[in-house]
Amino acid sequence: MNTDISVSTWQAELAVDSRCTLGEGPQWNAINQRLYWCDILGKRLHWLSPATGESGHYQLDHMVSLATPLEGGGLLLVGEDRLCRFDTNSGSVEAFCDFETDNPVTRSNDARVDRHGSLWLSTMGKKAEKGAGSLYRLHRGELTRLRSGLTIPNAICFSADGCFAWFTDTVTGVVMRWALDSEGWPEGEPQPWADFSSTLGNPDGAVVDSEGCLWLALWGAGQVVRLNHDGKVIGRVELPVSQPSCSAFAGPDLKTLYITTAQEGFSAEQLAQEPTAGSLYVVETGIKGLVEPLLKLS
Repeated sequence: MNTDISVSTWQAELAVDSRCTLGEGPQWNAINQRLYWCDILGKRLHWLSPATGESGHYQLDHMVSLATPLEGGGLLLVGEDRLCRFDTNSGSVEAFCDFETDNPVTRSNDARVDRHGSLWLSTMGKKAEKGAGSLYRLHRGELTRLRSGLTIPNAICFSADGCFAWFTDTVTGVVMRWALDSEGWPEGEPQPWADFSSTLGNPDGAVVDSEGCLWLALWGAGQVVRLNHDGKVIGRVELPVSQPSCSAFAGPDLKTLYITTAQEGFSAEQLAQEPTAGSLYVVETGIKGLVEPLLKLS
């Protein structure tokens, strides 16, 4: 019996020549039809209006890894040691709450809103110090630590029915799946779901599509892979740069996949070989994403 899985392949193209040091956290805002993404190390929040092609950025005073739409308008910025409301019209920043302010070693990393309108966010060492990171959930304004001892927590995403969360500690190469209760809280221990420890590239950011498949960036491999319900690769987006970090479905029909990338750690020679590393890439796969819930703070 032939058990080979057919793998679809797509080629990503340059969308915005933003050349972030560490592009991360792509997030579609259906309210104003803009895609937002961050340059964590460059302390910038970038945006793109796909309908017009217009793009720009905000310069911030601290590192930010996600800007997610709030119920009631505006954005919440996931910063290195704080959460802030952000008004895109005025550019004003209003503090909401702090985390790990007593630990100068860490900063925020991956984050995503779950099916209950609650924010999951992770921290990691600024120099990827082993075991310095944690995973949190902000539920109705209260921040709870879910897990500690992580090094580079990534791939936070959720099933459409809210029954499962996925995440990885990038250095392990293994994507974990965690059962959730009816309120979205983890039950038991997370279980290994997809193992990339012996393949090229390390698992980074991830997003789930409308068919329940997970799109996972492979840092160092220049690919975003599509995984089926069993964690097997059934699709592959190839990029001309080696460090994709995360992807997001955007546009009115949620069928356009945008991918953030990075040039962090590059030598002058690597930059010459990948001049658009750190930019935003795009691919039309014909596959629809999920509507991302608005974040509820109360």
